[in-house]
Amino acid sequence: MCGIIGYLGERSAAPIIMESLKRLEYRGYDSAGVAIFNEADGQTSVVKSAAKVDTLVERLTEEMPAGRLGIGHTRWATHGRPTVINAHPHTDCDKQIMVIHNGIIENFAELRKDLQAKGHVFISETDTEVVPHLIEEFDKGDLVAAVREALAKLRGAYAMVIFSQRDPDLLIGARLNAPLVVGIGDKEWFVASDITAVIPYTKKVLLLGEGEMVSVTKLGPEVSTIGGAAVKPKVIEVKWDISQAQKGGFPHFMAKEINEAPEAVSNALRGRLSDEGEV
Repeated sequence: MCGIIGYLGERSAAPIIMESLKRLEYRGYDSAGVAIFNEADGQTSVVKSAAKVDTLVERLTEEMPAGRLGIGHTRWATHGRPTVINAHPHTDCDKQIMVIHNGIIENFAELRKDLQAKGHVFISETDTEVVPHLIEEFDKGDLVAAVREALAKLRGAYAMVIFSQRDPDLLIGARLNAPLVVGIGDKEWFVASDITAVIPYTKKVLLLGEGEMVSVTKLGPEVSTIGGAAVKPKVIEVKWDISQAQKGGFPHFMAKEINEAPEAVSNALRGRLSDEGEV
């Protein structure tokens, strides 16, 4: 399972994202990456590594981006080898839209072929890279609307966090067949693959439902279905400590792994079986 974290707030994003990624290491990974929007020049600093999160920490410590918006990701390779190029975040042709993703996009090959025919250039082997290019294709000045249109084209499973340099006060998350939570702090918000990443910063958590997306601005989160219908968010107060959060509320890791086995098998086979049931 990939680990996901997004941050929008008033503090420096990079240290928070790096600490959150370290808390997600227990999920396992073979590469990692971050994207931090730099307010000083309006550009995004992207750092990736086909190694441990500590390698990213070392590189970012040398020149820490000063932004208050960013995303980070730890990746288990599915489509594409565990390389720096295949590590997330992925971006579009203009390098404006940044995307991190947990899951498998089953129809990425046909989407990629269609986008290439329209002039889009891909650099990685991943299924995820079709997403920023789809958003770019649909973006007419309304990022949320473009994300909705892009998600409507996808088949499979995903938890995603997205931002654009053109909208540096907006962070978008969406989920389908993969978990995603929103941490609500004091003038800061976190979008993550699980509670472990946000619990050091806030115990107030919004649980995204199946097929829902969240648009986070400095005014707070707005939740809707991917189709656009408004949703009343469900906010909970987390009582767990970090150790309990890593166990997902189960008494020990073995119970957690047993409970997650069906989902793990489903994700392992997703996109790898033909209609006839052949691998």
